Amino acid sequence: MDIELNDAQKIKILCSDDLYSVMQNILLREGKIDQDREHFWTICLDNANRILNIELISLGNINSTTVIPMEVFSFPLQKRTVKLMIVHNHPSGELEPSEADKDLTDRLIQVGKIVKVPVLDHLVISTKNYYSFLDDGVMDELEKSLKYVPVYRQKEMAVEHALDKKSIEMAKAMKKEGLPIKTIVKISGLSKSEVEELKLD
Repeated sequence: MDIELNDAQKIKILCSDDLYSVMQNILLREGKIDQDREHFWTICLDNANRILNIELISLGNINSTTVIPMEVFSFPLQKRTVKLMIVHNHPSGELEPSEADKDLTDRLIQVGKIVKVPVLDHLVISTKNYYSFLDDGVMDELEKSLKYVPVYRQKEMAVEHALDKKSIEMAKAMKKEGLPIKTIVKISGLSKSEVEELKLD
């Protein structure tokens, strides 16, 4: 279900506080009965992190709601969404994410990578406060998870890592020899800032 937004809510999301201010209003707008049920929303963003739309994907019971990845990404892909944020509420007011919340986020991060719509953050909210996966460092941890990475992609990642390591070693050797930064960048494939930041042994 598409959530109707006024112009004031179609803001640029610069931090988790910005997103929570919009989502808190949406949750408070729900009737008391619906506030006592778990909701799961997707927040579609453009290139400038401005809200394109908010979609209610699932409405569950007091303890949980069913979320299917295909449904999470279906509407954002139709809307040509560039980035995605996800939000769900805990009617109990307890904001600590469950293991199931983390597992779902892990899975959605990987689906997002496949369809080229990165998941930037996951907020757990109540009517009074919120918890951000990004602010707490959980998104970074889940980015490194291989649990839902397809086997073919794991092999590609291993090859990419080996090539990156080789490029770094090559750049270090050239830097030690005193070659110009421009030359090192051209041969190694690293960026100028990456070469400049390389520490020699």
